[in-house]
Amino acid sequence: MALKPEINLAQKKIINGLYVISTKLGNKVNAMTAAWVSRVSFKPPLVMVAVGKTRFSHHMIKESGVFAINVLGPDNIDMVKHFGFKSGATTDKFAGIDYNTKVTGAPILTDCIAWLDCKVSGCHDAGDHTLFVGEILDGGIVREGETMVYKREEIFG
Repeated sequence: MALKPEINLAQKKIINGLYVISTKLGNKVNAMTAAWVSRVSFKPPLVMVAVGKTRFSHHMIKESGVFAINVLGPDNIDMVKHFGFKSGATTDKFAGIDYNTKVTGAPILTDCIAWLDCKVSGCHDAGDHTLFVGEILDGGIVREGETMVYKREEIFG
């Protein structure tokens, strides 16, 4: 069944923030830009990230069972592009990027506004993406600020 253009236009009206999803597998760290992130439970504290099955981070999250959500502010547009336009399969995305690690070892960007360190508690097939549900093991605020809202024209021109 072909997707009606109206459905695509209507989906674009859903508001999403912008985040860097980071992970660690063995000695390798990687991250990707994502917009499909959501809270899913208070008790236990759970979040969900939707990761495209072709993304290098997808394999790493699935194998390692860990990821961190780095919440970006409007001043982090360069970070959105840095982590979103190249593949970690061929590029060390963390070369020259400051980060810390917490419980899981997934990178926490020092220039984000907030972060959540998670272990995968479930994953669900969702078409061309996998929904990774993560239990939040640790989190914090780095600095005050509003979450960057995804607006395609601001990123791609």
